Amino acid sequence: MSTLGAYFRLAKVGWVLVREGVVLALPDEGLPASAKFVKGMLKPLARNKALRSERSDRLSKAVSRLGPSYVKMGQFLATRPDVVGADFAEDLAGLQDRMDFFPVAAAKANIEGSLGRPISELYVEFGDPIAAASIAQVHPAVIDTPSGRKKVAVKVIRPGVRQRFQDDLEAMYLVADLQQRFVRSARRLRPVEVTKTLEQTTKIEMDLRLEAAALSELAENTKGDPGFRVPEVDWERTGRDVVTMEWIDGIKMSDTDALKAAGHDLNALADTLIQSFLRHTLRDGFFHADMHPGNLFVDPTGIIVAVDMGIAGRLGKKERRFLAEILYGFITRDYMRVAEVHFEAGYVPAHHDMASFAQAIRAIGEPIHGQPAETISMGKLLTLLFEVTELFDMETRPELVMLQKTMVVVEGVSRILNPRFNMWKAADPVVSGWIRDNLGPKRIVTDLKDGVKAAIKLAEAAPEIAAKTEKLHSELMYMSENGLRFDERTAEAIGRSEARHTRLGRLALWVIAVTLIYIAVRIS
Repeated sequence: MSTLGAYFRLAKVGWVLVREGVVLALPDEGLPASAKFVKGMLKPLARNKALRSERSDRLSKAVSRLGPSYVKMGQFLATRPDVVGADFAEDLAGLQDRMDFFPVAAAKANIEGSLGRPISELYVEFGDPIAAASIAQVHPAVIDTPSGRKKVAVKVIRPGVRQRFQDDLEAMYLVADLQQRFVRSARRLRPVEVTKTLEQTTKIEMDLRLEAAALSELAENTKGDPGFRVPEVDWERTGRDVVTMEWIDGIKMSDTDALKAAGHDLNALADTLIQSFLRHTLRDGFFHADMHPGNLFVDPTGIIVAVDMGIAGRLGKKERRFLAEILYGFITRDYMRVAEVHFEAGYVPAHHDMASFAQAIRAIGEPIHGQPAETISMGKLLTLLFEVTELFDMETRPELVMLQKTMVVVEGVSRILNPRFNMWKAADPVVSGWIRDNLGPKRIVTDLKDGVKAAIKLAEAAPEIAAKTEKLHSELMYMSENGLRFDERTAEAIGRSEARHTRLGRLALWVIAVTLIYIAVRIS
């Protein structure tokens, strides 16, 4: 029944995509003749108004009609141009996560159920919602503190969104499975794994305690950083379905006129934003992965405040090192080193020729070096890099794609603030410092320290490892001499299972026999 329901939901998705003209907006290039014929047959089913609109408008309207789960999926796929293509990713990037408000009474019920206390005990005042997204909505409120009353922002989960997402996820898995089975070119992209990533990230986003933890971790990492911070979390009023945090009085970074009127230096803000992002990525390996203009404010003191940290990205130490070496290789035009890093990291299968891959990398790097520095986009460079690696069977690396997409968004915000923004000049203090500390002589000292720590841990675990090895050896010797033995409970369970299957087999034989006798009698 679950699979049947998934097919019905998939049919609904298809109908909405046809009605809104999304299917007709798909490019004909590469489509077989049968698919083009079907596409032409579907044209009368599309709404006339949809056919007159731009493709991005068609897509955003269709996704909005499908509901919160698909809005979230659309936003997720906007970070995966490797899966949906650069054009559709660009269209989805403009998808507005604006949903209808749900009733205040439902929000209060969610809060009381999550925290186990009445609203009157938690908040002095609790206002109407001011923003609603696919997963949650935000209310202004006031709390009592030892230093007096304080305004806060309260984010509350949308009622029923978890079950709705779980139901819609079945249809998403069905599409991914069909794509992986029947579209050979899509197997490299691992659509089922992509869907699992979507499921995991959304489940994390639906537990607001984890968003609070991400804010807390980023606050600790950035407490000494210049010009950047995140809101403080009120843990007493935070649970699975609600997070309460500091209210931010600031100007959105997209409102350049208001920023200028307030006397802020837009060029300095652009530099601070990109440096902060690179610092979080390279130094900490933990970054805000949804830094669009709506989530970035400038407070009255000129400090950038990032909110809504439902989506966060992580890079391990090895990935950070590879990323830095790749960027540094492009800067120094050492394309062979860039290729070597890809092979060392296992990003490109070993059966490919490294020199050929270096040649492909050169095709990306050389045109960039002929441009003025302010026109070179680091995000575009990484996008081109991922396009080239498709030729060399590079499998999807979700953490790198999320990084690339976030970097494109952050760089875009910086260019809104400063149209002549020089990405490389702004990034140089952070990237060069990280490379100096982690790819130079200091790297050897760090690696030695890590090696010593690993050796100490191994030495501490040596007695336990030896005991387990000895036990395993004894059991293998016993099995080789006496054969495999089950304990009594296992043997009984196997016996019961066999007996049950035997009874079912006999019943099936009796049914077949009776059926054959009935047929013989009817024939005679």
